[in-house]
Amino acid sequence: MAAKDDAALQKQAEEQGEVVRKIKEAIKADPNSYSKDDLNKAVALLKELKAKADDPMNALEDPIIKGKYELVRSVGEECVTDGELAMLLSKKPDSFVLYDGFEPSGRMHIAQGVFKAMNVNKCTRGGGTFIFWVADWFALMNDKMGGDLHKIKVVGKYLVEVWKATGMDMDKVKFIWSSDEITNNAAAYWTQALDVARRTTVARVKKCCQIMGRLENKLTAAQILYPLMQCTDIFFLKADICQLGVDQRKVNMLAREYCDSAGIKNKPIILSHHMLYGLKKGQEKMSKSDPDSAIFMEDTPEDVQRKINNAYCPSKPEEEEGKAEAAAGEAEGELDAGLESMHLSHDALKNPCLDYVQHIIFSVPDATFEAGGKKYASFTEVEADFLAGALTEEGLKAALITAVNLLLDPVRKHFSTDDNAKAILAQVMEWKRENLVPDKSLKRLAVTDGSKAVWAVFAPPASPELSLGSLVSVLKQLEAAPADSEVVLWCGDWSSFALNRCGGDHKVIRACYDLLVVALKATAPALMARVKVLVQSEQILVDPSLYWISVINVGRTFQLQKIRDVDESNEYAGQVVASLMHVGDVLALAPTVICCSPADKKLHEMAVSYYGECGITEIATPTVNEAEAVDSLLKPPHMLEGPVNADDNVFILDGTMDVGRKMKRAFCEPANIEHCPPITLANAVAFRAGASIAISRKPENGGDKEYTSVAEMEGDFKSGALHPGDLKPCVTKAVDAFIQQVRDVCKSDAAAKKAEADVKAYLKKVAASNKKK
Repeated sequence: MAAKDDAALQKQAEEQGEVVRKIKEAIKADPNSYSKDDLNKAVALLKELKAKADDPMNALEDPIIKGKYELVRSVGEECVTDGELAMLLSKKPDSFVLYDGFEPSGRMHIAQGVFKAMNVNKCTRGGGTFIFWVADWFALMNDKMGGDLHKIKVVGKYLVEVWKATGMDMDKVKFIWSSDEITNNAAAYWTQALDVARRTTVARVKKCCQIMGRLENKLTAAQILYPLMQCTDIFFLKADICQLGVDQRKVNMLAREYCDSAGIKNKPIILSHHMLYGLKKGQEKMSKSDPDSAIFMEDTPEDVQRKINNAYCPSKPEEEEGKAEAAAGEAEGELDAGLESMHLSHDALKNPCLDYVQHIIFSVPDATFEAGGKKYASFTEVEADFLAGALTEEGLKAALITAVNLLLDPVRKHFSTDDNAKAILAQVMEWKRENLVPDKSLKRLAVTDGSKAVWAVFAPPASPELSLGSLVSVLKQLEAAPADSEVVLWCGDWSSFALNRCGGDHKVIRACYDLLVVALKATAPALMARVKVLVQSEQILVDPSLYWISVINVGRTFQLQKIRDVDESNEYAGQVVASLMHVGDVLALAPTVICCSPADKKLHEMAVSYYGECGITEIATPTVNEAEAVDSLLKPPHMLEGPVNADDNVFILDGTMDVGRKMKRAFCEPANIEHCPPITLANAVAFRAGASIAISRKPENGGDKEYTSVAEMEGDFKSGALHPGDLKPCVTKAVDAFIQQVRDVCKSDAAAKKAEADVKAYLKKVAASNKKK
């Protein structure tokens, strides 16, 4: 039926489009044939027909789809968007996927138990498969159950047993354990997380921190990671619908915004359920840390009675206490984000007892509620009688106590009669009494064995334009290592991806590092024979869980602002993640010395400070050694204003003609040794390595001369004994010979040739894109 109606609307729109076309042609032939008003009316009708034809809610013309829609939609206080939900159900009526996640932390309140079970049943009856993302890995990360993954999994199984007893239909429910999935699919999960980070600004992620109940201006760096990871979960699980609470709305909206950036057509639909009030006055939601703020699934009848009898239960709105204080706090930017936007609709009463009646008691299909000697078939009736005084507070609470206990009785019975459930509960309760203490020893990935002092050099972030200066700077850092040390070159490919280097293209990033290593080996083979090259992603994947726990622990220690201070000009969350990963990398390498250029010193010093802040004793605190960077720019700083010009620098992929052209244009003012790029390059490619540079000239111009040091060349140039016209040709020859070593390897070695081709293809693509702009 819906398909026929859609087709009819489409046909009407097409016919009206033909009418508009003919009117325009007639007006073109004879301006008086139709009035402007006639044309406007025809166009307006066309737009109206197109809008109707394209309306996704047309799918609800099918009664089966409409029934499914109404059932699933009833779960949410809000749906983003209704049209998308209707279209999803029309396209995947019995195969759509919903997800929610939970951390096995030991207790389950009644909203997570009864309310969730009823909502899940509605969704599965509507044709969906419901996935529960069991966040046991995150519980491990948060040191729950003493940081013991086995114990955490048992708690997760306990919660599953609670849902079974509550009446959740398990036929179309899947429980996926994050510890298994993230470990077994680490590359897919973490590169997805890094992709979200590189496309999302820090300011945007901070808005999501409501999911942790944190103040946005008092965040640790780890609190930026959590929303990114939750967003990742959605895509990792291939969820069509995010069926979480209203308190998770902001991070779910982040997932939709990410789709815009990543070019993902089908955005996850957000179906946000109501958040129950805490039982005490002023509690916007229940809290597991306050046992009297909610009914828990393991509560005894006496617990239920005490909590509900003590619950806040107004029959008319009261002035909120502390309103002035809250307003003041908000003005100062200190409003608890966890209390913001918990509820989408205005509720002046905020009565938790009525909230329980509406969302717990009447969440059960065909439920009735007996109170004050009257049987109610709907919440509206209960609310009306309570507000009118026909139902007293005592009568409401007494009936609610009875109704809640009836819902909890099957759970109590299950854990007293089912042997498996009984054993799980006994084990969990025993662990609760043990006061479990997590292991506080240093958690890190170990990529060196500690048999030698490690001299660590971190390759610069991947760049398709590897300059001669960058290459020689890395060489200098490696050359500075003592003979008896283990020299390691760390290539941070995933960090480069997080920083959006090379447009976030993994293949190009890897090719950039391959080309760097090729160039290092071609120009300094003896040195590179003793250098161990480690690629970040390959090392992480040896034990991804341990690595990322170490990274997140760093984030918990450092305030966000400390991480931002490293490079606040980068507004994206990828900067935060890459900086935290850098500390994880340093911990993994356990170096004695980190040798770096001045530009990177701040990042390394931040990493070293972590040792002191955490009191790390398991590995020695590294020293940061600074090696002077080599600048291969061909102009002095004051001449570099304006657009970047490729001819302003010498690159490893430059051909002989490129080198000649660039060197001919290079700044080389007579007697100026403060800014003389040719002399700088002569030192980089020759003098630094003990080679000499020979100058050929006529006897009347001073004759031939061989220079063996930069000081000697600078002296002659400053005095005028060496002219720019004589200096440039010999340095050009030396630079080209240096780069030729790399070209030769790229010609003879298949892997090097492929890396070169991948980088050049990317540069060509970027150039074409820039030309279009």
